[in-house]
Amino acid sequence: MHDMMASINKTDPEIYSLIRKERERLSNGIELIPSENVVSIAVLQAMGSVFTNKYSEGYPHKRYYGGNEFVDSMEDIAIERAKKLFGAEHVNVQPYSGSPANQAVFFALLKLGDTFMGLDLNAGGHLTHGSTVNFSGRQYNCIAYNVDKETELLDYDEIRKQAKEVKPKLIISGLTAYPRKIDFKAFQEICDEVNAYHMSDIAHIAGLCATGVHQNPVPFADVATTTTHKTLRGPRGGMIMCKIEDKFDKNGKKNLAQKIDSAIFPGLQGGPHDHVNAAKAVAFGEALKPGYKDYCRQIVKNAKALAGTLMDKGLELVAGGTDNHLMVIKLVNKGLTGKGKEVQNALDEAGITVNKNTIPYEPGSPFNPSGLRLGTPAVTTRGFKESEMKVIGESIAKIIDGYTDKKTIENVKKDILELCRQFPLYPDFTVLE
Repeated sequence: MHDMMASINKTDPEIYSLIRKERERLSNGIELIPSENVVSIAVLQAMGSVFTNKYSEGYPHKRYYGGNEFVDSMEDIAIERAKKLFGAEHVNVQPYSGSPANQAVFFALLKLGDTFMGLDLNAGGHLTHGSTVNFSGRQYNCIAYNVDKETELLDYDEIRKQAKEVKPKLIISGLTAYPRKIDFKAFQEICDEVNAYHMSDIAHIAGLCATGVHQNPVPFADVATTTTHKTLRGPRGGMIMCKIEDKFDKNGKKNLAQKIDSAIFPGLQGGPHDHVNAAKAVAFGEALKPGYKDYCRQIVKNAKALAGTLMDKGLELVAGGTDNHLMVIKLVNKGLTGKGKEVQNALDEAGITVNKNTIPYEPGSPFNPSGLRLGTPAVTTRGFKESEMKVIGESIAKIIDGYTDKKTIENVKKDILELCRQFPLYPDFTVLE
């Protein structure tokens, strides 16, 4: 038992050393993957708390196991805070992550083989929006909608026309790599017109939606799913928000909220991850504080500043810029079609973390795509403002122009290291040392 009380640096030097190295990597580099962020010390502490020891199948005050009084209070708080944050009628905080949250909605509202519409993966949709390699495309019939070939924007008239032909049971609105605003109200109107459920996946932009920096789908959509990391700046996890009434089944045994809840448990999951749910509650509490709205506004300002710098340096962006936290660089005009992976690796060497990404109507392949996806949530949390974005944008442009040149990479790495030292990560948190 004595060993159980010892710290990780004493009991497991191997993993401890990797934690230290990861902290160092984060400290000395620029994190531009739009799905990543830097959580608070409070969120880290909740995740590492004794709530990880508890098993609590079921929902608050209706558990299958004893000893859940404090778990119940914690989950109640998480739900109430989420409702307040998004103006939601019903919230389930138990999904383990974003993909299981999406799977639960399919499980609750569709039969196997039913037809739905989701955004094409190359144009910025998610795997769970109907990709053929994912459960959503394998177990259901997905007819993808796309962006306009010229503008690379969503064309709501075109989507309406397609929906009328396809007659889907469900339409997904949402993004993982679409850099412009989405009109969720327009999607809701299309869904109402063709008698489909509207599921909105705001995993990426949840923080922006909660603060009014981006339109919030929760008042319109039948169901909205999200992750709790990314712009929400919480632990890795998922959440489902929905209306209580099922508009297509008003006399059924279960309303919409009950269908969603029973799809999560006992439909797809067992006991919730209580330590993660405690961390979700902490993150929602942080997001309800006034400073969080300023943070979300700054994410967008930083994204616009970064996009502006990249375009000034002759780089082309999907849809010509950004309205949210992310942008996608098109490498085609630089003669780098299909070279996203190589450029990503060169940026990695220089201490800039991005991810290779497809572009609309991708001329390359998903493994060797022609785009790079960048986002500003993590650097904004760290304190970077527009002037730092300019430095980062110029550095990225240098690497893209000289991605095979070791000297260029070394010089940029020095600049990036100098920039990072001005914005230390978790400077006072000794537990991580």
